[in-house]
Amino acid sequence: MTPDSLAAVLQDYLGNASDAVILENGAVLFDLAQSKYSVSGEYNKCLLQVWSNERNIVRRVLDAELKHDTLRVTIQKLGQAKPSKLEICRNRDRRTPTAKRVARMAYQRKLERALQRRFPDFKLLPLHTAMDLERSFGPIYARGMIRKGQSAFAVLGANEQETQSSIDAALTFGILWLDVCRQSHAGKLVIEGLKLFVPRECSSLIRERLAHLNAQAAKWHLYEFDEREDAVTEIDPSDRGNIATRLVHCPDETAVHERFATEIARVKSIMSEAEIAILSPAEIAFRCHGLEFARARLSQKPSPPNKTEIVFGLGAEEAVLSETTGFRFELLIRSIGEVRHLEGPRDHPLFRMHPERWLESLVVNQVGDLDERLDISCVYSQVPAFSASDRAMIDVLTATRQGRLAVIELKADEDIHLPLQGLDYWSRVAWHHERGEFQRFNYFPGKELVREKPLLLLVAPALRVHPATDTLLRYISQDVDWTVVAIDERWRNGVRVVFRKRTRQLSAGAVA
Repeated sequence: MTPDSLAAVLQDYLGNASDAVILENGAVLFDLAQSKYSVSGEYNKCLLQVWSNERNIVRRVLDAELKHDTLRVTIQKLGQAKPSKLEICRNRDRRTPTAKRVARMAYQRKLERALQRRFPDFKLLPLHTAMDLERSFGPIYARGMIRKGQSAFAVLGANEQETQSSIDAALTFGILWLDVCRQSHAGKLVIEGLKLFVPRECSSLIRERLAHLNAQAAKWHLYEFDEREDAVTEIDPSDRGNIATRLVHCPDETAVHERFATEIARVKSIMSEAEIAILSPAEIAFRCHGLEFARARLSQKPSPPNKTEIVFGLGAEEAVLSETTGFRFELLIRSIGEVRHLEGPRDHPLFRMHPERWLESLVVNQVGDLDERLDISCVYSQVPAFSASDRAMIDVLTATRQGRLAVIELKADEDIHLPLQGLDYWSRVAWHHERGEFQRFNYFPGKELVREKPLLLLVAPALRVHPATDTLLRYISQDVDWTVVAIDERWRNGVRVVFRKRTRQLSAGAVA
């Protein structure tokens, strides 16, 4: 393969694998969800550069082979003659179906033994992992019940070989399993609550979410199960003393625009409708209906100081704008502009990419249409809020005209996790609001914020609100004032509310 054809293969594969991982000798070297890459086929060489906060590599690519949805790349380290291999995998969980099934069955037996030791006074009803698509259950989680007399608890667990995202999602499916148990045993047993088991040191996000569930609707018990030591440790969801979360300062918009005036003018000369999002005092993003295609930032080179530069690319790909890349830069912007608009071809990848960001760009400008209480003059999108477990981006943060904060969580497609993801962001905003950090960090200048807890708005197209949403919301604490906002399916033509559902319309007592 020629350097150009190798570069094309890499760009095509990586461009459609935003959540892929790069492995070397079987170990994860890079997670593209938190990394950037650049591919070039110039000077008769194909070079692949990948970097993150932890490391930076540059490799010459000699060959590439796609096998079982994994791209196997023959590379050569600079200054070394002997080639080596990298594997780029779309799926983070590389186990075969058989390996997954064996691991889950082994975990099921381990969890059964742990339950019998931990709760000797209870009778264990057999655990299972059978598919139940009607109720949205898959084989990832072992689920069952323990019973003593007329009292019982729903049980759900995930093993240590599952991905962290699957472990974090265990609470969603635990709530749904609890509800199924209550319905199927109504009048026969009192299902008091849920006992949720997750691997050791994997409970931080679930613990944070559990703290905001309704304690009157169910008893919530969280455990970390160390499979190697065969040890079970109960985690107290109310103990949030070690939850680390911090907010970033809101940049001075005028100063940032002045710093990047040249870069803004250059992009606007190619795409006048480009959206400008301020990421920090040292970086801005350029977007088209929410699709980010370039950033302007302070140069990462130490000299000269305060020099600015433009980097461009879709997803994790990133190239620095220069004389040699200028043509690619303009071609990318014009290609996006020709496709990503209301009359664009709906089957084109550039039209379909990141629909939630497109919806977000509309909501930011039409937030008053979602709820008449909201103040259209103070709206922030993609607000970074760091926690102990991840770097979260709150979709939209705003406030009512009376000064009550409002968190808006958006989904363009059906997503069973919408309620708990919204709850996660709501809890972070509530945490920082209690400490008066938003105005101290230059958010909502000149506006007085009231001390009430924030509102939570969950926004999705009407036909894409997951059927399990009502069930999940019934178990959320009554301290969370939420509203489901269902919008018209043709939201690209403008955000129009079809119906709303508020906290008071679902009674937590009905599930207790």
